[in-house]
Amino acid sequence: MGDPTSTDSYKDSSANDVHIQKWDLEIKPQSSVFDLHLKDVWAYRDLLWLLVRRDFVSFYKQTIFGPLWFFIQPIFTTLIFTFIFSNLAKISTNSAPAPLFYMAGTVAWNYFADSLTKTSTVFKDNAPIFGKVYFPRLIMPISIVFSNLVKFGVQFILFIIMMAYYLFLGNKVEPNLYILLFPVVITLMAILGLGVGLIITAATTKYRDLAFVVTFGIQLLMYATPVIYPLSAAPVKYRTIIALNPMSGLIETFRYGFLGTGQFYPGAFIYSVVASILIFLIGLIVFNKVEKNFVDTV
Repeated sequence: MGDPTSTDSYKDSSANDVHIQKWDLEIKPQSSVFDLHLKDVWAYRDLLWLLVRRDFVSFYKQTIFGPLWFFIQPIFTTLIFTFIFSNLAKISTNSAPAPLFYMAGTVAWNYFADSLTKTSTVFKDNAPIFGKVYFPRLIMPISIVFSNLVKFGVQFILFIIMMAYYLFLGNKVEPNLYILLFPVVITLMAILGLGVGLIITAATTKYRDLAFVVTFGIQLLMYATPVIYPLSAAPVKYRTIIALNPMSGLIETFRYGFLGTGQFYPGAFIYSVVASILIFLIGLIVFNKVEKNFVDTV
């Protein structure tokens, strides 16, 4: 017969080993919707950068022009806007060179629109991966925002080159201290696009046709944003409605800081800050709630 004392000692030792184990990650069946798992997102930051690189490479790998599409899209859009809205419609650009005015609006708007559009289909596009492998689901939409930031950075360099050209020619381009708000403006655009996209992607788990509405709706929303016109040129009776769009204050601030045309609207900017943060937090909570059981409905 074995020694009962040694057996009891082994059991006590095993119990102590189990008791002192600390896990890096615990997956629980239920948790509060306000538990956003942001610590887990930070722990998976290597995966985040891998997804950003994947998005960048895969999108342009099998294209003829490759990354040149970063430049082609805003250049052609600027040319079309200049011809239609400046030359034909004679819409004011507040004395700024028309191509530069439209380039500023286009570059800023594209970042917001791309972030919103691609985030709005995260659950539908990644359902097979989400159903097989665990990782913080929030990684996917965040990676979209960061990969679009790379695209924005390239287009922003194009905008700076164009601005330097007009400065060299002596045109009325007057950068001012409000240019220091640039990092804040871009951050707000990112979280606003992310927040709206998270709300929409949560809704598309039950209502799939919303994904089709987004593509059409984002085009209409652009005309309710001072992208092709300054806010001051909008009819007075519609100006308040346009200012209720959080992107309006951000685009006006972006353009005023770099070009010095138009004016800075403190009320509109503060409203954009509050609305962007609020929408972002709502989007996080809704996304966190839906991602627990979305596989059953997608």
